[in-house]
Amino acid sequence: MDSQETKVKEEAGHQEDDMKSNFNETEKTKLCLMRAFAERQDPSSKEVDDLTIRRFLRARDLNVEKASAMFLKYLKWRQTFVPNNTISITEVPNEIAQNKMFMQGLDKQGRPIAIVFGARHFQNKIGGADEFKRFVVYGLDKLCSRIPPGQEKFVVIGDLKGWGYSNSDIRGYLAALTTLQDYYPERLGKLFFVHVPSIFMTAWKIIYPFIDSNTKKKIIFVENKRLTSTLLEDIDQSQLPEIYGGKLPVVPIHEC
Repeated sequence: MDSQETKVKEEAGHQEDDMKSNFNETEKTKLCLMRAFAERQDPSSKEVDDLTIRRFLRARDLNVEKASAMFLKYLKWRQTFVPNNTISITEVPNEIAQNKMFMQGLDKQGRPIAIVFGARHFQNKIGGADEFKRFVVYGLDKLCSRIPPGQEKFVVIGDLKGWGYSNSDIRGYLAALTTLQDYYPERLGKLFFVHVPSIFMTAWKIIYPFIDSNTKKKIIFVENKRLTSTLLEDIDQSQLPEIYGGKLPVVPIHEC
């Protein structure tokens, strides 16, 4: 390991320690209770860090019983759905071919930014729903891997320009929502919907009841005339994608 890599890892360790120091006393107590319970049920939970466990606690308003159930469900899902702890490009070729998810830049809080083009999404008739679910995990894992030390969340821009009924995939949307809410709690910082056509609201009315209250607070529908100014409130121009008036080119997620 070279000196630069050592320095980066040491800095990451310091920032993680700083985040842990921000645990309040209630969180510390409940985290200990939850960890003890989880380790009795699934010894593999010993390998999970405190920050991850705290995210599950916060997702369930510090209710240890509910958070533990959610966390144990996550561990079981991860072991079965992602047995190699990663989804490879070879497992999602048809989804990658749609070229619909991009990633570039950080917002003002240091959260990585993803852009998803809704009009490029079509139901996967070759790989089916399972491949789409794998792609969702592939994308979320990529995003999480780019979260810098000292931060826990990411930001998504959902661009719906050109979206129509041929792109409507309610089952797919609900599967993605379930994956995000159940297995990546407290990871979403904000979700900006831009270029929203009125036709999309028909699908939105079906999806909305399945969104938990915490996630609903993070969703922003951006007016077309205020698109750039709204995004600039959270993202510096140097980090904003070129297509929204910024200076960064967008990069396909599989090339990141």
